[in-house]
Amino acid sequence: MEVLYIDKNLISGEIPDCWNHCQNLGLLNLGSNSLTGKIPPSLGHINLSMLNLWNNSMFGALPSTLQNSSLIMLDFSENHFNGSVPEWIGDKHLDLAHNNISGTIPKCFSNLTAMAIRSKQSNYIYEWVSTRTTLFYLSALLVLKGLEDEYSATLGLVTNMDLSTNSLTGEIPKEIGSLIELRSLNLSANLLAGNIPNEIDNMELMESLDLSMNRLNGEIPPSISNLNFLNHFNVSYNNLTGQIPISTQLQSFENFSYMGNHVCGPPLIKSCNTKGIPTDVANNGSSSEGSKVNWFYVA
Repeated sequence: MEVLYIDKNLISGEIPDCWNHCQNLGLLNLGSNSLTGKIPPSLGHINLSMLNLWNNSMFGALPSTLQNSSLIMLDFSENHFNGSVPEWIGDKHLDLAHNNISGTIPKCFSNLTAMAIRSKQSNYIYEWVSTRTTLFYLSALLVLKGLEDEYSATLGLVTNMDLSTNSLTGEIPKEIGSLIELRSLNLSANLLAGNIPNEIDNMELMESLDLSMNRLNGEIPPSISNLNFLNHFNVSYNNLTGQIPISTQLQSFENFSYMGNHVCGPPLIKSCNTKGIPTDVANNGSSSEGSKVNWFYVA
């Protein structure tokens, strides 16, 4: 058996730990069931290309045995997995959204070869697996550009990382800039802090970037204006300050992409003074020489 698709059923209970006998299995889709328990270690003893456990009630940490597989698609979203993001995880499509994942984002992004190495080969090699008589297409329910949709025939063209709605802390590592093949990055609804790294401008093929609902601070780096294919951008509800960098791309997004921050300049109506501070904040600040503290930001 090379392919097992039993998703969208009413299967309950735990996944049995007896996969050592399925050495030819390449695609396993158990998504959208009522499965509970932890991921059995024996799943890491077979050479899986795709593992989909989306929309179940599974829990526990992600087992290290999975690093022995050649996974190009990994979807564990909408479960109750916890622990930290393993350094070995992911390559082509990685979805851990809506779990209880904590800790920091690992810095070893260069290991995610399909995201980090620009290949001259067509991505279509990942679209299907041929068995004796049937052609199976990989499919995934992805949230790209703010919209949820199912990708199948074009999944091979999508390189996606979704770690949204977890409890990730720390900073966004500058090593993220090595993922030059990444088309979509969603880190929204976490506890990430620090600045948006300048190295993000290396991801020239990025089409969708969502960093909203975190604790990011500092200014939006001007380097983001180099992402010429960006058509979905959201940094709302952080602690960002300063002027929005001037570029055709960043001025084309709606106001909600920036709300909940202390930024100013187009496309917002709120203008900046010569120091890049919103004029309404500057006018409400103390004008005395002895106090230059902006209490709006302190609060």
